[in-house]
Amino acid sequence: MDKLRSLEIFLATCDGGSFAAAARLCNSDPSTVSKSIGRLEAQLGLTLFQRSTRQLRITSAGERYADTVRKMIQDLTTCEEELKQLNDSPCGTLKISSAVCYGHLYLRPLLKAFCETYPDIKLELDINDFHVDIIENEIDIALRTGYLKDSRLVARCLSPMDFLICASPDYLKTHGTPSCPEDFHKHRWVGFRIKETQQLQPIFLPDKTGEYMPYELERSHITDDGEAMAYMCADGLGFAQLPHFLAKKGLERGELVSLYPYFRPPHPDSGVFAIYPKRAYLPVKVRVFVDFLTRSLADTGEGSTYTWAENWTPMIDFGG
Repeated sequence: MDKLRSLEIFLATCDGGSFAAAARLCNSDPSTVSKSIGRLEAQLGLTLFQRSTRQLRITSAGERYADTVRKMIQDLTTCEEELKQLNDSPCGTLKISSAVCYGHLYLRPLLKAFCETYPDIKLELDINDFHVDIIENEIDIALRTGYLKDSRLVARCLSPMDFLICASPDYLKTHGTPSCPEDFHKHRWVGFRIKETQQLQPIFLPDKTGEYMPYELERSHITDDGEAMAYMCADGLGFAQLPHFLAKKGLERGELVSLYPYFRPPHPDSGVFAIYPKRAYLPVKVRVFVDFLTRSLADTGEGSTYTWAENWTPMIDFGG
């Protein structure tokens, strides 16, 4: 019998005044209650009750022990109720970690509306491109492009990651528009270096059938910051293959044009994911944040299996 159950029986005996009364309170039988009290006394090396054929009387040591046990169980019950309330109510501090570009371009504009909807949630926002240990750093939820497989984590796909081949209108006016993938060798490119691996992000171009293939192209300029890559492309420094969340504003403002339909990597780990620790009960502050983010993305034409890039009209279609 576990210790907490023994303590509950002990208090029931104090309140009931007999083993029979305690048995009724604990849905047990007098023999089990008597044995439980005997084991507890043996563990403590104390006599908690004076026994006779007619009555059961608590000792002074038993009274002192009962006061402590009662307070401990009350504190435990209060703590459990408070924790349940925290889990059931959208309140407390929500610690979010986000990839830099996605955090600046997609997450940050949504935070005001989220805080207005859930005023009792306080945000702690960590912006970086490194895959930090979510559990070790006590992060409630992380937004990542691609994710590390970890059996301790849940990864919920927010959207695929679609890439678009972009250039500024001024660049095309000055240097001309490529008519086929081979022409891109004659043009300048802005490349992206992945911080964690220090590898250059590969460039994929469509062949005549529309199938995307990796191309070895010289990068005239290189950066490890996604927003800088988008700005450099918009400033006319060359072509860039941009993720949809980096290309969106530039395309909408006319600062960028896309030449071909979007490219979606077939790898299952490619995408934008909300990642959080696996647990039996997901805190409501995490659940409402994920639901809010999902609804907000849906309003902009993005979901777990699609992005707005699918409907964007490129300057050149396959075979164009």
